[in-house]
Amino acid sequence: MKNLKINYLKNIFLLALICFFSVNCQRDMSEDATVSTYSKNGDVFIDGFSAGLGYGAFGGSKYTAFTVDKEVKYEGTASMRFDVPSAGDLNGAYAGGVYIDGSGRNLTDYDAITFWVKGSQAASLNSVGFGVDFGLNKYKVEMSNVSIGTNWQKVIIPIPDASKLVQEKGLFWYSEGPENNLGYTFWIDNVKYEKLGTIAHENPSILSGVDTVEQTFIGSNITLSGLTETFNMASGLNQTISIAPGYFTFTSSNSSVATVNELGVVSVIGSGTSVIKATLGGKQATGSLTINSLGAFTPAPTPTQSASNVISIFSNAYTNVPVDYYNGYWGGSTTQGQDDIHISGDDIIKYSQLNYVGIQFTHPTIDVSQMTNLHIDLKVQNTSGARNSINIKLADFGSDGIYGGVGDSTSEVPIVNSSLPTGSWVSLDLPLSSFTGLSSKTHLAQIILGPSSSGITDLLVDNVYFYAVQTAPTTAAPTPTVPAANVISVFSDAYTNITGNNLNPNWGQSTVTTQTPIAGNNTLKYTGLNYQGLQLGSAQNVSGMSFLHIDYYTANSTALNAYLISTGPVEKAKALTVPTSAGWVSLEIPLSNFSPVNLADIIQMKFDGNGTIYLDNIYFHN
Repeated sequence: MKNLKINYLKNIFLLALICFFSVNCQRDMSEDATVSTYSKNGDVFIDGFSAGLGYGAFGGSKYTAFTVDKEVKYEGTASMRFDVPSAGDLNGAYAGGVYIDGSGRNLTDYDAITFWVKGSQAASLNSVGFGVDFGLNKYKVEMSNVSIGTNWQKVIIPIPDASKLVQEKGLFWYSEGPENNLGYTFWIDNVKYEKLGTIAHENPSILSGVDTVEQTFIGSNITLSGLTETFNMASGLNQTISIAPGYFTFTSSNSSVATVNELGVVSVIGSGTSVIKATLGGKQATGSLTINSLGAFTPAPTPTQSASNVISIFSNAYTNVPVDYYNGYWGGSTTQGQDDIHISGDDIIKYSQLNYVGIQFTHPTIDVSQMTNLHIDLKVQNTSGARNSINIKLADFGSDGIYGGVGDSTSEVPIVNSSLPTGSWVSLDLPLSSFTGLSSKTHLAQIILGPSSSGITDLLVDNVYFYAVQTAPTTAAPTPTVPAANVISVFSDAYTNITGNNLNPNWGQSTVTTQTPIAGNNTLKYTGLNYQGLQLGSAQNVSGMSFLHIDYYTANSTALNAYLISTGPVEKAKALTVPTSAGWVSLEIPLSNFSPVNLADIIQMKFDGNGTIYLDNIYFHN
C-alpha cells in the first residue's frame, strides 16, 4: 500500500516551476514558432527528446529523479529513467515533472498518447498524462494508478477532444511517490501521440456522473468536480481518465439564478433554481448540478479576537492550522459535505444528513493548553425537528499524538434546545474548563459535532477557533490627537489634567482602584468593580465642549456604565459595550447624551458594573 501520496498530489499543480531546462534540443523553442502553424510532430521521446522540448520538475519533488538511460530501454538506444525517492528523502518527497514545448504543437490528428513502461518492482504509478503547461492547464488529462510490472507494457491515454489541442504546450507529465515508504526505479520509453482508431464509446461525466442537488445562497461559487471521460479500449476494457473543464461546454437552465464559466465555476447570482449540465464534443455528459438558491446570505458575525490569541481551525478571519479533513466520513456517519459554500471570499462548512461529524487535525495535533475558550458559529438550516440541541466533543490523542495510543481522552458539552433557533447564527464561546473529561489539552486532534438525535439535519458552521481571553491589555491605549487647546482632561498622560482630582473617593464602594503602567503609559484600573467615583478637583464648565472621550478595556465585564454628575446631585449614565475582546475601545460620547446633567457644573464622574476595567484618556473636547 502506498503511503500518504495523496497529500502532495493534491497540490503539485499549485507549486512553482522550480527547475526547467532544455533537453536534447536542436534549436531555440521560440525561433521556429509561428502564429499560423504549429508542429504536428507527435513524438515526445523516441531514443531521445524531439526538438523544442523542455523538462521542468514539480516543486517539492526530487529534481534529479529523471535521467536518460542508455542501458535499459524498450527498443532503440535509450529510455527515460525515474528514480523515486524513499520516504524522508531530504532531496524531495516524490518524483514528478512535466515535458513542455514552449511553442506548442498541433495534436488535432491524434486520439491518444501512448508509451511503454516497466519498473524495478511491481508498483502503481500515481498520475500520468498531458496538458500541464504551468499556465492554466486548460486541457489537462490525468490517468491515475497505472499498473507497472517488471516487464515492458504499453499504456494508452485517450484524448477527450483532439480538436481542442491546436497549440498544446504540455506534452507529458508524471507524478510518483514511494511504494510502502520505499523508493524504486521505473522506465518509460517511446512516448508519442498516435491515431489508433480503436478507442470508442466515449462517456463524459461531471460530478462523477451523479445528479447532485445543492442548496446555497446568492454570491456563492461552486467549482464542478468529478470531471471524467470513460472510453472503451481495443482490449474490451473501459478506461476512465480525469480531464480539465476546458474540454466541456457548460450550460445553465436559468442564467438569472446561476452562471457557469469555461473553468467549471458556478456563480450563484439570484434566487430560485437552475440546473447545470455539460456536453463534450457534442455528447451529453452524465451528472448534473441542481442549484436551489435561497437568496441573500447572512454571514456569521466577524470574529473580534486578536489573531495573536487565536488557534484557528476554520475561519477566513485568521490563518488556519493544517486540517486533515472537516468530515472524516467515519463508520456510522451519514453526514455529507464539508467546506462547501464560498460566498464573496467567505467560506462556510455545510453539513447535511447530519448524525455526527468529525473535524480532525493530526499533522500536527495542536496544543490548546494556553487557550481559555472554544468559539464556533452554528446556523441550523432545517425547519423540521423540534429538538435543536447538539453535543460538541473534543478529543486529545495523548502524548504520542496517535488515536488509540497513550493517554487518549475525550469530553463533550451539550448545547441545549433554546440555544439553537432555526435560521439564525448562534455564536458559542465554550470555556475549555467545561470539557472536564480531557486529561490533557496539549495534543488536541478532533472536534466532533453530534449526535443528530436532536433533530438537526442541516447545519452551517463557521469560525471554529480556540482563543485565550486576555485579562489585561498588553498595549497602551491609543495616543490622543486632539489639540490640547480644545481639551479639558480628567485623566491622561497626553494632557495636563484638572488640578486636585481625587481618583478614589470613599463612597463605600468595594472596587479596588489602582494606577498601573501599560506599555509605559499610566492607566487607571478598577478591579472587582461594583461602582467607583471620580471627584473633580473643581467644578468644570464643559458646556462649550461636544464630546466626552474615554478609552477602555475589559476582558470579563458584562455590564459597564459611565456617568456625569452635576451639583444636586444630577446624574445620567451612558452604557458601554463590553467585553472589549478586540482590544482598547476609543469612545466619543456626545455630551447631549447626558441630559439633564448641567454641563456648566460638572463636579464628578462615576462608573458602575462588574469585572476588571482599564481606563485611560478621559477628557472633554470639541
